[in-house]
Amino acid sequence: MELRLNQVSAAVQGLSAALDTYLAAQKDLAALDKYYGSPTWRADLKADEEGRLPAGLKRGVLSEDAVWNLLSDSRELNVRLAKSASKLTQK
Repeated sequence: MELRLNQVSAAVQGLSAALDTYLAAQKDLAALDKYYGSPTWRADLKADEEGRLPAGLKRGVLSEDAVWNLLSDSRELNVRLAKSASKLTQK
């Protein structure tokens, strides 16, 4: 039982810290959601395609898949969290 106490305590602390980090990132996620596919994003993509962006600049945000996948993963995580919360509060 002591081992279980320690394991669950570590899991609760880890999840709490991860949830704090995730919740703090929601403003950035909303900004990415707004940016993705916007006229600004399209202009940035065009600038990249025309070679007007610095060679060493990271371009993950300009790929269609990176932001889309992140938004989808976040939605799926929110569903998981809601289902888990609902299940755990019914006990």
